[in-house]
Amino acid sequence: MTAASLDPRILLFRLLVALGAGAAVGWNRQVTGKPAGLRTHMLVSMGSALFVLVPVALGQPEDAISRAIQGVATGVGFLGAGDIVRHSIQGTGKEVPKNLTSAAVIWLTAALGIAAGCGLWQLSAIAAGLTLVTLVLVKRLESVLHRKHGAHDEHDEHKANGDDV
Repeated sequence: MTAASLDPRILLFRLLVALGAGAAVGWNRQVTGKPAGLRTHMLVSMGSALFVLVPVALGQPEDAISRAIQGVATGVGFLGAGDIVRHSIQGTGKEVPKNLTSAAVIWLTAALGIAAGCGLWQLSAIAAGLTLVTLVLVKRLESVLHRKHGAHDEHDEHKANGDDV
């Protein structure tokens, strides 16, 4: 796509799709009390779209877009890594990572923005929906399976408290 074919309405639509995808995922994180919520996910998604839209709008070759995507994935990986903390399990002396899901969701939200920025709004919408299915339904399934099979691991205490391990 060349710069001439990207009018402001297309740019706005792509940014709004990125915001919407980030909002859908961010709302889930907000209402479940996770460290990164609605605004964070909206901004990560739109920022990712913007980083991709710049070379697209300038008519740059595909390798420039690829480098932008790689930069976003790496940079957002560091943002997510900052969300991961180590948490001591009382009485065991063991430390476990905490907020892994939150970090993964931030990284995935960037991918939603990248897809929207590249004009793949259907991919962004489908992936946002599948993300919500994973965050809501798969979490419930995990709880049922843990109760049914009596599964117990060192993270169960945190899961029971709603911690994001």
